[in-house]
Amino acid sequence: MSANAPAINSSPSPPTEPPDGLPQPRRGWALASLVVAITMTALGGTMLNLALPTMARDFSVDPADIVWVVSSYQLVIAILLFPMGALGERIGHGTVYAGGLALFTVASLVCAATPSFPTLIFARIVQGIGSAAVLSVNIALFRFIFPRHLLGRGIGYNTMTVALASTAGPTVGALVLSVAPWQWLFLVNVPIGVIGTLIAWLALPPTPRTHRAFDGAGTGLIALSVGLLILGLDGIGRRDPWPILAAQFAGSLVFFIWLFRHQVARTAPMLPLDLLRMPVIRLSGATSIASYVVQSLCYIALPFYFHDTLGFDLLEGGLLMTPWPLAVAAGTPMAGRLSDRYSAGVLGTAGLGLLTLGLLLLALLPAEPAPLDILWRMALCGFGFGFFQTPNSKAIIAHAPANRTGGASAIQSGSRMLGQSSGAALVAAVFGGLPELGPLAAIYLALAFAVLATVVSSLRLGRHDMVSR
Repeated sequence: MSANAPAINSSPSPPTEPPDGLPQPRRGWALASLVVAITMTALGGTMLNLALPTMARDFSVDPADIVWVVSSYQLVIAILLFPMGALGERIGHGTVYAGGLALFTVASLVCAATPSFPTLIFARIVQGIGSAAVLSVNIALFRFIFPRHLLGRGIGYNTMTVALASTAGPTVGALVLSVAPWQWLFLVNVPIGVIGTLIAWLALPPTPRTHRAFDGAGTGLIALSVGLLILGLDGIGRRDPWPILAAQFAGSLVFFIWLFRHQVARTAPMLPLDLLRMPVIRLSGATSIASYVVQSLCYIALPFYFHDTLGFDLLEGGLLMTPWPLAVAAGTPMAGRLSDRYSAGVLGTAGLGLLTLGLLLLALLPAEPAPLDILWRMALCGFGFGFFQTPNSKAIIAHAPANRTGGASAIQSGSRMLGQSSGAALVAAVFGGLPELGPLAAIYLALAFAVLATVVSSLRLGRHDMVSR
């Protein structure tokens, strides 16, 4: 019988804490299923960008249109994170996760076999639905896979996998495209996804459930408010006319207010407003948004800074970017172990302090720095970011009640997406408004957000944010 079979029962679970993690070797198999999906989504996000020019030529579409291969996928994820998190609390996180991974796999096959551009966009939307299901409950599942005293270590594996997959993405994508057409960027997902889905269905644990009717009105309001916000942020980068941008942001605000009023009136809201009333979760979510603004600003602006300002060629610039994600991967296991003993306020503030120091040193580089001068500064930034990320994610998940981990996981994923989208929009605004300073101005802006994130994180220090083991 499937490990997720209890999820078909619609009756609510009693409000008791579930068993403290899975025994070995089932814990290892469950972790493997999560790593498979994390790697697929992280690699796909970085590999596909390399193929966009070829895809535009094959489908005879403009570059501005081919971007929707990426944008449609990201937009669907942003819209469905919270509804999928709520669905996981109703029918079981494992069921949503395995179903999402299966849908992502089937859509990958359609993407590879599609004969037309509209069909490709449709398949990418379906892929986005599957990815939203996976991402919305991914962190939540770690709480039920690992014992409480090892939860930080488990979340550290997640962060390390994302960092390594993101680092390897461009290289893996280039290798695939050097020997095969772009369709293989999707086809490689199929056998891996099938195996991962089977493991997930058999190994993932049952999770507490709540009885909650589907909130169609809330889902529609999320789609309108988040969709208009993401389109507006993306429009800044495209330099859309200001009247259009103003209408998008104003419409987003109106629908957000409507959504808030709709959710406050409900006894079981889709948006985790109850969790955001908890200071530690609220502060951790705000810190996460600010930190991902920093990461997005730097990942986009630093290649321009290395090439246009400091005079390195494109290959050298790419190599100079590498220490950041590698140091994230190095820092997260250590932070994961320490987070099982020390609070997120202490570890997160220390990590963000290192990130802030690294950015300050990057901004103060001499006019003609040696590569080594840049490499160790980039590594310091990445180590600080990785040292912050795992304890912060654990704080969001571990402080939520067991039957609200879907909402907490959606907070963690949603804050990341909002921070990254906002950072990309800010880079575009800085490059457009201060073209003579562009990259350096963006680095100083990232430094300001790093200071803000450090201050917000420090507000948790006196709030006893360490969860009892």
